[in-house]
Formats: sequence, structure tokens, C-alpha cells
Amino acid sequence: MNRIHALAVLACAAVLSGSAALAADPTVIKFSHVVAENTPKGQMANKFKELVEEKTDGAVIVEVYPNSQLFGDDKVLEAMLLGDVQMAAPALSKFSRYTDVLALYDLPFLFKDLDAVDRFQQSDQGQAMLDSVNRAGLIGLGYLHNGMKQLSADEPLRVPEDAAGMKFRIMSSDVLEAQFEAVDATPLKKPFSEVFTLLQTRAIDGQENTWSNIYSKKFYEVQPYITESNHGLLDYMVVTSKEFWSGLPDDRRAQVKEALDEALAFGNQVARDKAVEDKQKIIDSGRSEVIELTADEREQWVEAMKPVWKQFEKDIGPDLIDAAYQSNGG
Repeated sequence: MNRIHALAVLACAAVLSGSAALAADPTVIKFSHVVAENTPKGQMANKFKELVEEKTDGAVIVEVYPNSQLFGDDKVLEAMLLGDVQMAAPALSKFSRYTDVLALYDLPFLFKDLDAVDRFQQSDQGQAMLDSVNRAGLIGLGYLHNGMKQLSADEPLRVPEDAAGMKFRIMSSDVLEAQFEAVDATPLKKPFSEVFTLLQTRAIDGQENTWSNIYSKKFYEVQPYITESNHGLLDYMVVTSKEFWSGLPDDRRAQVKEALDEALAFGNQVARDKAVEDKQKIIDSGRSEVIELTADEREQWVEAMKPVWKQFEKDIGPDLIDAAYQSNGG
């Protein structure tokens, strides 16, 4: 009986030990994104991983998957709702199937610089826009900059007429579609991962993007001209699912949010720095000519594209558009 009793005790201890091990398993956050690790988003995601694991003493682990290794931005939100990924930071344009208001950030020439963007995003109205995806089962956790967008093309673009008849890759956005149609160009909605090949093979004539994306994805190597237009904004929203977020214990959720806020502040500063650094690297490469618009040339682009605001005013809300515009000051 003693032998049997001893075996029973050992078996019970093994079960309890196994249960404790299971209970101690870390929470895993799969963070999927589509850009290179040296971009603002790539660096932010890696900083988030570092901060989360530090603040939670390894109780929460972040696995970062860059360069569309898991999902492209067109599929990641569906995957998140299915529980296949816990965090992502798609471009704001990617939320168009869930809400109309975020299309505000695609309006051409709405913000003059990132300072204006920051002022608006930190306002009550800007913060409330994070909640616009709640009905879809998603939670907006914060904004991340990439920067202001520039136009690259096979031919020099100085005035709107130069873009007529050209094919430009765009993200999936009705606003961006209307933006290029306003200058008689043809917009084509294509995944970010395909842009280099499309440019290289001349399947498209140009694209719009930030300095960091143009440099990190080597678009400048296959685009002889880049017009410094600063015509639009490329920002991201870091999102998670309601199911995952509500499933975290309160203390863990607070730690993860604190880590994310710090990582976003870090990433936004990276975006500002890289806009300057990567533009200079492109110029130094000699592969692409950077065209600086005169005040008159830029005003022609503004006048050509500004009617897009009116086209989407009803969907976005005129008061919201006005509040965003007022963030420019002066």
C-alpha cells in the first residue's frame, strides 16, 4: 500500500506541476506588419516587443512579423478577428470597410506638416476617431506616423497636367482613387508588397509614398523622378481585437498599453528623423532626381485636388474636416 500511495502522490504532484507550468505560459502577441524593420513602423514594433517583455517580466511575449510574412494589410484585420494575429498597424486607408471617418486622413493637402497632424490626433475629435472601428470588433490603440507622401514617376511631375494619362499604384482607398482621377491619372489598387515589381516592369508609371518607404523598399532605384509634394499623409492605426484585449488581466492590459504608448512616441520620432535622412540618402544615391515644387506649381496641385474634400464631405463630416484643417494654425 505504501508503494501504491507513493506512486499516487507522485502522479498527483506531476499533474499539479504540469498545471502550474501551463498557468505560467506567457501570453503571446503576434504583431503583423507589411514594411521593413528599418522603417518607423518596423522600429516601433520592435521597440514595443522590447518594452512589453521588460514591463511584464516575460509574462507577455511579442512576436513581430515584418514584410507581410504573415498577412498583407488587406487580410490582417480579418485574421485578427479570427484570432490568428493579435496586433497590427495597417494604414488608415485599410479601415474603409469598417468606417468612413478615417478617410479624412487620405484627403490631399489637408495637413501642412506632422505638427498639424499631431495637434489634431491628440484633440478630443482625433482621439474619438480611434473608436470608429469598435463596431467591427476592433479597438484602436493609437496612431503612428510614417510621414508625408511624395509622388514618384517615370517622368518628371511638376504640374498636375504632367500626371495625365499615367498609372499610379494606390492603397485601397476611394479617396486616393478620386485624388488621382482629379488630375486625369489612372489609379490602380495594388498590394504594397507588389509595388517594386510593378514599377520595375513598368506595369505602372508611378506611386505615392513617404521618404522612408521609398528608400527602404528601393522604389527610388526604379523611379527616376520624385516630386516633393507633401500632398498627403501616411499614418497607421495600431489595432487589436476586442476579444483579445478584454481577455487580458487588467494589470497586464495596463502594462501593454503603457509599452505601446512609449513605443508609438519612439516610432513617431523615428518617422520625423527618417524623413530627413532617407530623402538625403536618395539624393546622394544619384538614382532619382528630387523635384522641389515652386509655390505656384504646388498651388496648382492643391487647386486640382482640393475638390476631393467636397466629394467625401458627407461621408466624413464637414465639421471633422474643418477641425483637421484648423489644426494647421494661422
